[in-house]
Amino acid sequence: MSIADIQASAQARMAKSLEQLKTNLAKIRTGRAHPGILDHVQVEYYGSPVPISQVANVNLMDARTLSVQVWEKNMAGPVEKAIRDSDLGLNPIGMGDSIRVPMPALTEERRRDLNKVVKSEGEDAKIAVRNLRRDSNDSFKKLVKDKEISEDDERRAQEVVQKLTDRCVIDIDKMVAQKEAEILTV
Repeated sequence: MSIADIQASAQARMAKSLEQLKTNLAKIRTGRAHPGILDHVQVEYYGSPVPISQVANVNLMDARTLSVQVWEKNMAGPVEKAIRDSDLGLNPIGMGDSIRVPMPALTEERRRDLNKVVKSEGEDAKIAVRNLRRDSNDSFKKLVKDKEISEDDERRAQEVVQKLTDRCVIDIDKMVAQKEAEILTV
C-alpha cells in the first residue's frame, strides 16, 4: 500500500464519518417537522423489521406536521404503533390509510438536553476522525519500518493527513453549531 492509497482511504473514511454525523443530527428533533426524523423507526412487515420509508410515503403537511401515507391499508396500525413506541416522543393520529404526526413544541429543558445530545454526536464524530488519523499514521510507520518509504516521506504524509483531520474537525464543529442554533430557535 502506498502513501497515496493510505491518504485516499483516510479521506474517504473521514468523509463517511461526516456523512454519518449529518445523518445522526438529522434524526434529532428540533420541534419542526422533518421527514428524515422517521428514518430510523422500524415497523414489522411480514415478519421482518423495515424502515417506515419502505412501507409508506413520509411527507410534510405543514411546518409542524408530518403525513405518513401507507401503501397497504393493513399497515396503518403497525406503522402508527411503531411511531408511538419509538424514542421520539411523538403521538401519531390514524386516519384510515394515512397517519398525521404532529410535532409537539419543545420545552426549554428539552432543548438543553437535545443540545447535549448534539455535542455528544459531534464528539463521537471527532473521535472517529482522530482514530482514522491514528490508523493512517500507524500505516505510515509500518511503511517506514518495512523500509518502503523514508522518514521524511512519512512526516510529509502525516502532515497531509493532519490537515485533512483539521478540516474535518472544523466541518464537524460547523455542523454541531448549526444544529444547536436550529434547536435553540423557538
